[in-house]
Amino acid sequence: MKLHYRDEGNTDGPTLVLVHGFSASLHTWEPWVDLLGEKYRIVSLDLPGHGLTRTPDLEKMHIGHFANVVEELTRELGLETFTLVGNSMGGATAWQYALEYPERLDGLVLVAASGWRQNSDDRKPPLVFRLLANPVARSILRDLDTTRLARDGMENSFVDQSFVTDDMVNRYVALSRAPGHRDAIIELSSGRNGRIEATDERLAPLANIPTLILQGDSDNLVPAGNAELFHGAIDGSELKIYTDVGHLPQEEIAAQSAADLVNFLNSRVQLETADAGTP
Repeated sequence: MKLHYRDEGNTDGPTLVLVHGFSASLHTWEPWVDLLGEKYRIVSLDLPGHGLTRTPDLEKMHIGHFANVVEELTRELGLETFTLVGNSMGGATAWQYALEYPERLDGLVLVAASGWRQNSDDRKPPLVFRLLANPVARSILRDLDTTRLARDGMENSFVDQSFVTDDMVNRYVALSRAPGHRDAIIELSSGRNGRIEATDERLAPLANIPTLILQGDSDNLVPAGNAELFHGAIDGSELKIYTDVGHLPQEEIAAQSAADLVNFLNSRVQLETADAGTP
């Protein structure tokens, strides 16, 4: 498999590895790269079936495989340890990676991370997600022009609608047309390859990894209450809830969320890493 990734920023700085969410791409992290690249080495990647990375095997369209892809890439790049950041589905990838490879992480950052069993609430998910939940509609989506669906999804991802530009919508649509991508997204949505749900017991070992949890209180895709669940399950974690912010704080409030990340890295990750290296 050929994997699309970017390795940017300060090659001598602490390393951040950034993992995007469902149907997104590494472009979602560009605001953070611009803000943090002077101090940190930043690796971002397109997961299989997303962005410019194809998927050779639909049976591998699941979170466990994505975590293995992160491991293979970071090993290939010679990264011994790093801070792993994941948004939405990428957050689920991040916490599952942390459970499997805890010795590889200096820190863990969950940005509107998914993984908890969803209870019915008053939220109305974007139309594209409602269609993907329906087996008949999923098959129809293979051949549809998804521009209107993509715009609806983006508008539901931000409180500030000025972020939803034609260029953004067109990029999402264009990347979704890459060979095999729609089949990959449909397979991933079906859940046929299994999903691991977050529970207090399952996440308890993450108390050994410095963890930061970020989420907007107006998230229409992942309930803001999930952040509280992660915070309660991961002893010692830090939690930031942003007022009037949607599903993508790394884009919608890039400066504030990046500053909170830096404060966390300075106070928890780099300090604990230094202490670990002290004789």
